[in-house]
Amino acid sequence: MAIASRVQEYMTEHGLRYDVLTHPHSHNSMETAHLARVPANCLAKSVVLEDDDGFLMAVLPSTQHVQLGWLSKAMNRSLRLATEDELAGLFADCEPGAVPPIGAAYGLRMVVDDSLVDQEEIYFEAGDHEKLIQMSRADFMTMMEMESARQMHFSEHYWRH
Repeated sequence: MAIASRVQEYMTEHGLRYDVLTHPHSHNSMETAHLARVPANCLAKSVVLEDDDGFLMAVLPSTQHVQLGWLSKAMNRSLRLATEDELAGLFADCEPGAVPPIGAAYGLRMVVDDSLVDQEEIYFEAGDHEKLIQMSRADFMTMMEMESARQMHFSEHYWRH
């Protein structure tokens, strides 16, 4: 699979600068970072949440996980994870689990964790499990501003035992 069609159209339409990296097929964001040989804290992942007001895309480093209580309180919403069926409907041009952090291309509001602002380069899924988009921090933040993404702290480091 190539870059998701909506992602490609959005990036082209907005004149965003990026490179595409190819890597062996991966199954999760931490494995993607390892196989693509990119720092895991620079790999942005998307978590799609929902409530009665609709969907919200949360974007954070792959080394972090969403603190749903913090985010719900900060947004004054009762957020929960979107279901796999809902994700399949929203991201029909993407492989399951390879959701690009470009909410506007899919009609979603966004919130970005402020820990991504510290990274010089940002990488993210292009819509499949074999390609990453690489952008400078400045270009990524420009894209987030164009999408009116709210920036705040809502994640915590992911610890494996």
